[in-house]
Amino acid sequence: MPLLSHLSELRRRLMIAAGAILIGGVAGFLLSDMVIAAAAEPLSHVHGPSVATLNFTRLGEAFDLRFKIALTLGIIFAAPVWIWQVWAFLVPGLTSRERRIGIAFVCAAVPLFLGGVTFGWMIVPQVVNLLAGFAPAASTTMLTAGQYFDFLLKLIVGIGISFVSPLALVALNAVGVLSARTIIRGWRVALVVIIFFSAIVTPASDVMSMLLVALPLCVLYLGAAVWTSMHDRRKARRAL
Repeated sequence: MPLLSHLSELRRRLMIAAGAILIGGVAGFLLSDMVIAAAAEPLSHVHGPSVATLNFTRLGEAFDLRFKIALTLGIIFAAPVWIWQVWAFLVPGLTSRERRIGIAFVCAAVPLFLGGVTFGWMIVPQVVNLLAGFAPAASTTMLTAGQYFDFLLKLIVGIGISFVSPLALVALNAVGVLSARTIIRGWRVALVVIIFFSAIVTPASDVMSMLLVALPLCVLYLGAAVWTSMHDRRKARRAL
């Protein structure tokens, strides 16, 4: 295809994806009350000498928060559409083997990401309760709604993305870029990267939450090393 045809195709795919995100965003705006109530629920179960409350410090902060929630949910709800549009734009330039690898990657990435998001949501109450417990007795932790939801989004989405990251090692091994031996030998570097990433997506003072995030990532890295080792052995047997 000539360049102009590629650009026209890209524009068409982007418009379809944007329309799907817009429709999902409208549904997300309607569900924003439920999301705010569910996200604020851990604050009502803080155990300790202090209490934690969610506050709006600006007149338009409530609308900004609902818009942010709507945009996030719109992207999530429209994920099947925009992922398909990306795939449909790329697939004409892929070989049959690359198409099979891409389909397997997407099929494995979606449950891993959802599993990571679920795991992140499960540890939110523990993180909130632990951090609020550092406040002095008879004090009130007044959280702004924007900062609190930014913290939740960073934690949950960060963990979801991190659960998909070992799959990139498997994909690089499948296309012959990275060997299993290299992955196994680089476990020290991987451990440092995992700890650093866990420290970024969790509060700096919460070591327990950092370990809760780092442990499943180490398990996933080990699983990627085992899978790539089996793949390289099968590849070597076929070569013989």
